[in-house]
Amino acid sequence: MKILSVAIPCYNSESYMEKCIRSILPVGNDVEILIVDDGSTKDRTPEIADMYAARYPGIIKAVHQENGGHGEAVNAGLRNATGLYYKVVDSDDWVNTKGLIQIVQRMKELEQEGGVDLLLANFVYDKVGAKHKKLMRFKNVFPVDTVFSWDEMRHMRQTQYILMHNIFYRTGLLRDCKMELPKHTFYVDNIFAFQPLVSVKRLYYMDVNLYHYFIGRDDQSVNEKVMIGRIDQQIRVNKIMIDVMVDTDFSDRSRQLKKYMEIYLTKIMTVTSIMLILSGTEEALAKKADVWAYLKEKDEKEYRRIRGSLFGAAMNLPGAAGRKFAVAAYKIAQKFVGFN
Repeated sequence: MKILSVAIPCYNSESYMEKCIRSILPVGNDVEILIVDDGSTKDRTPEIADMYAARYPGIIKAVHQENGGHGEAVNAGLRNATGLYYKVVDSDDWVNTKGLIQIVQRMKELEQEGGVDLLLANFVYDKVGAKHKKLMRFKNVFPVDTVFSWDEMRHMRQTQYILMHNIFYRTGLLRDCKMELPKHTFYVDNIFAFQPLVSVKRLYYMDVNLYHYFIGRDDQSVNEKVMIGRIDQQIRVNKIMIDVMVDTDFSDRSRQLKKYMEIYLTKIMTVTSIMLILSGTEEALAKKADVWAYLKEKDEKEYRRIRGSLFGAAMNLPGAAGRKFAVAAYKIAQKFVGFN
């Protein structure tokens, strides 16, 4: 059995997918690379996927499907995965090869001790034009190089968060919790980094700078203008995350886990709100009010906690002056954290 399955969702990715594939290949036979061609039509993505699968039949598999969006590509990777652990690497990103080799070796060792549900590493915002790349590191939050539980997690700063980029889930856990991302929807990586957490009990963190999260293409989904144009998809993801949060029984789960998930949901509520504020239309402001009303209707106590947080309060300051302040705060955070 493979130790790790890595899914690479590809949609018209010929100009950058090979860099991604080559960063994973040197791990060798311990890894399974699933190149998921999500209905590409405009370039040679399908041919490149087949070429690599033919060249490395024991390591690479090409999966072709009708276009279903990023989430369905992740789902397809999971359906085809045979590895003990599952990772997603977007086709315009890449990994530190030596770091991945180190992580896979540790996974093999951990299996002798019963394995873990979630392994975490570091990631880098590899932003075009930035002299200093922002490193997301977690040694102040998680115990290093030891199996731990959520109760042992220390306080996570507002500028820190777990993303799809630094996550390795146990494949069986994802299947057991019935993780399935919605089709034709962007920003589902937030669901991937959120929903399965309630099933995670055994964690492991390695202080390894693994994932290079490339930011800079004009058509990239996290580009601000693109996000505003796809705001209904962001809202859909936001509401799914609200459902996960309020439908989970935390009575027998760690308080630290619940606290972290509240922090993460607050950040997503903030992203949704600021994009709607930036849009500036009456329709957008009505949608913003609807998202907050949805949370209040689902769970008023959770609404009060999130609405009363620093970010929640900033996103709901009254009038044009309040919205102007929210945008200014967002721009400062954007520069400090390094996101697009």
